[in-house]
Amino acid sequence: MKLLIIFNPNAAYGRSVKKLPAVEAKFESLGMKVTFIPTTHTGHGTELVTRTDLSTYDGLVAAGGDGTVFEVLNGLYQHPKAERIPLGLLPIGTGNAFARELNLKTDTLMDAIELIHRGHTRKVDVGLVESTGRSFYFVNIVAMGFAVDAGLVAQKMKFMGKAAYTLATLWKVLKLKSYPLELEIDGESFTSDNIFVTFSNSRYTGTHFLMAPEAKIDDGQLDVTILESLPRTRLLKLFPTIYDGRHIEYPEVKTYKAAHIIIRSPQGMLLGPDGEFRGNTPAEITCLPRDLTIFS
Repeated sequence: MKLLIIFNPNAAYGRSVKKLPAVEAKFESLGMKVTFIPTTHTGHGTELVTRTDLSTYDGLVAAGGDGTVFEVLNGLYQHPKAERIPLGLLPIGTGNAFARELNLKTDTLMDAIELIHRGHTRKVDVGLVESTGRSFYFVNIVAMGFAVDAGLVAQKMKFMGKAAYTLATLWKVLKLKSYPLELEIDGESFTSDNIFVTFSNSRYTGTHFLMAPEAKIDDGQLDVTILESLPRTRLLKLFPTIYDGRHIEYPEVKTYKAAHIIIRSPQGMLLGPDGEFRGNTPAEITCLPRDLTIFS
């Protein structure tokens, strides 16, 4: 097997670099031919994959966190569907939400390599976002509102490791605000005074948040989670339940499944796909059923 590995040396606040020698040695011990290409700036992963002739490889691997997976995925989708090779993951970032969906953890990197070596693949759904003249793809989640605000803070706190997402969320609770939301979900319109909304392909987000406990990555649908306006004290009570998915039991939390979503308002709100920040509302989100082949 011949692999192209897009490696983010800044993943986990630079701690991922220390793992590279062991990763390279493991691939070599399995007799696999690998080409490591490091990223040097935001968006570089997409650029690298876009301009690579993938026909010379048997698989493409994103070595980093959710942001690296996002970049590599979007580079892969610049190629015609017939030319898209299987995608693998080496979870060495701060947030490894999609890897967690595949039961891959940062402390079991050797298992992730073994999984790729076995060559078993499966088909999973991919989300397509079309927003203000641009489009992009995601495999994990797109967030709006409070979840994006907390993500922006967490990005500045990544040196704190996994605690960054939790601390950032608690900090934004102190500045809690709501906004009017207007969605069309599979042709049906919804409005609410809203704190945040997420559109999930998989169950997890961040490091340990079980945002969409009923989501499946191959059911042809996205899980919509809406948190309606509520007092700050109520949100603090709800917050711990997001770790095990019990937040969906609260009456202020509404959940839906959908193949197609239109975000009509508010205007100009920043979107947060897979731990990154890209695009603004209004936007249209479509689930592409079983469109991506991954090592699993």
